Amino acid sequence: MNVESVARPDLAPDEVEYDRSLRPRTLAEFVGQDKIKRQVGLIVEASSRRGGAPDHLLFSGPPGLGKTSLAHIVATEAGATLRPTSGPALERAGDLAAILTNLEPNDVLFIDEIHRVPRPVEEVLYQAMEDCKLDVMIGKGPSARSIRLELPAFTLIGATTRTGLLTGPLRDRFGYHGRLDHYRSEDLEVIVTRNAGVVGVTIDAEGAAEIARRSRGTPRIANRLLRRVRDYAEVEAQGRVTLAVAREALSLFEIDELGLDGLDRGLLRAIAEKFGGGPVGLTTLAAALSEEADTIEDVIEPYLLQNGFLQRTARGRTATDRAYDHLGIDRPGRLGLSQPAR
Repeated sequence: MNVESVARPDLAPDEVEYDRSLRPRTLAEFVGQDKIKRQVGLIVEASSRRGGAPDHLLFSGPPGLGKTSLAHIVATEAGATLRPTSGPALERAGDLAAILTNLEPNDVLFIDEIHRVPRPVEEVLYQAMEDCKLDVMIGKGPSARSIRLELPAFTLIGATTRTGLLTGPLRDRFGYHGRLDHYRSEDLEVIVTRNAGVVGVTIDAEGAAEIARRSRGTPRIANRLLRRVRDYAEVEAQGRVTLAVAREALSLFEIDELGLDGLDRGLLRAIAEKFGGGPVGLTTLAAALSEEADTIEDVIEPYLLQNGFLQRTARGRTATDRAYDHLGIDRPGRLGLSQPAR
């Protein structure tokens, strides 16, 4: 089973393949996140000079910012083999033990969504990360005995969208923690232009800038929008993406000028209209939208919070004045913009 299909069930298999084809392969190709690129580059270069494996690395941040890409790049730059898996796939300690005992020296073990690793599996990781040792129980009951296996030196790379769900002991065993932030529009424009060339799309600078501007600071979303704009251009515009074509395509797929899609606007409208602007709890909001609470918290909310459409309070979520203005509706208790003051 493909680890990316397990870790990202929101993507269809062809989208996973498309996403993989656009992934940068070296730090030089990786656009944006300059501070993290420099830090990771130094760690990998120093370990190469010492002839050992890089320290264990933890990458965190919202989905789609390049955590998986960085794991692949670290393995490539270190001249190592990447062994990918995901937290949900490691159901038992034996699952992890089977992977660890098959590692070669200096291999890179990548665990996506590492915060979802069960506690018994996590406890196996502790000793493996610190001492490159693994205790295996043989037999059951009074005759059971433990055998300690020596593991080759390896690098564990963990990726998580929920740093707060990692236990302290596991988090402290990583030698480096890099948090990826949303990208600048200028960086996304470079990514869109490069990837348009990879997939054979003719695009001008204004078309690339429009896609980048509506991509919510996220390369994965930029790649998805590029795919939809490409489809539109091939059918309606002789395969060439201009500013006008990009705007028409994104409007057709309900991506507005600020990058909000139907689900984003639906969440804001639910808070504003169904719950009087809030506060409303996450569970209640998830039920109203027929969405998983994790999807709301990990995928939808970060961009809305960062751009001032939403606030989290101790009592729940509330819509801001900017959300009401963007939706074009009046906030309860606030004079409408078209109404004269009295």
